[in-house]
Amino acid sequence: MAGIIVLVILIPSVAKERASAGFIFTHFNVDDSAGIHDKAYILAVGLLMSQYSVIGYDASAHMTEETKNADWSGPMGIITSVALSSVFGWIYLVALASLVTDIPYLLDPGNDAGGYAVAQALYGAFHRRFGTGVGGLVCLGIIAIATFLCGCACITSNSRMGYAFSRDRAMPFSHVWYRVNKQEVPFNVVWLSVAVAFIMALTSLGSQVAFQAMLSIATVGQYIAYALPIVFRVTTARKSFVPGPFHLGKHGVLVGWVAVAWVALVTVLFSLPVAYPVAEDNFNYTPVLVGGVVLLSVGAWVLHARFWFQGPITNVDV
Repeated sequence: MAGIIVLVILIPSVAKERASAGFIFTHFNVDDSAGIHDKAYILAVGLLMSQYSVIGYDASAHMTEETKNADWSGPMGIITSVALSSVFGWIYLVALASLVTDIPYLLDPGNDAGGYAVAQALYGAFHRRFGTGVGGLVCLGIIAIATFLCGCACITSNSRMGYAFSRDRAMPFSHVWYRVNKQEVPFNVVWLSVAVAFIMALTSLGSQVAFQAMLSIATVGQYIAYALPIVFRVTTARKSFVPGPFHLGKHGVLVGWVAVAWVALVTVLFSLPVAYPVAEDNFNYTPVLVGGVVLLSVGAWVLHARFWFQGPITNVDV
């Protein structure tokens, strides 16, 4: 949070050339190599980044077993993270977009940053002001630290999910991942999460298409996972659902349906081609891979898991 505040103040202060508010909020870059010239289509595809930037708020839910007053602090953690991410993320993007005055140059592989637009925008702003781009590199360092901390949060959340699955005997070698150390941390599954994340990140070195596909799958898959319990809440469990201390009252069902509709919309949007003409190096594999995961999951349940899986194992008497 502190890093974002520093960037939001520093970026507009340093820049000698700034984009106008009209350019920031109304301009669509239709002259690009993606072959997409329809503004509505660009807006739809561009939603992927905004959706990706606010996922992970379920981490509060995964950590509730390690917090006090979990039935209240968990939901409040989710709401707080969404609010802060939305507000500060929007402010940061506006500040960063103010540096965009020459889109073709920012995307040119021959520029100082090799075509990496964010790096070039920051480097150029400091270079024009001070004659050196070191300040831009410092800003990139702040972004890198923030990204690393986000990764740590993802690892923490993922390890708790892995622990919960292994506790319920729903993972291969559950007896290994279920173990905790003296500090009551699921040490083994933490390092499993780190290893899987590292291996997946390595794909970016060989194929950006594969890496982007994994990002899309992670985003779409996570939102589908968010939507499933909401679907059951507003349909089959509408009358039997027992709310906790934190609830939306009579507005809960309406908000639930809005959430389900939004997830359905973005799932379709994220399955659309991201470049034209569609070719092997720009094909959007998201619908294929997400569909494959769904088929494997349903198949595993129908053919195997439903015969032995008993649901969450209770280890605390209430």
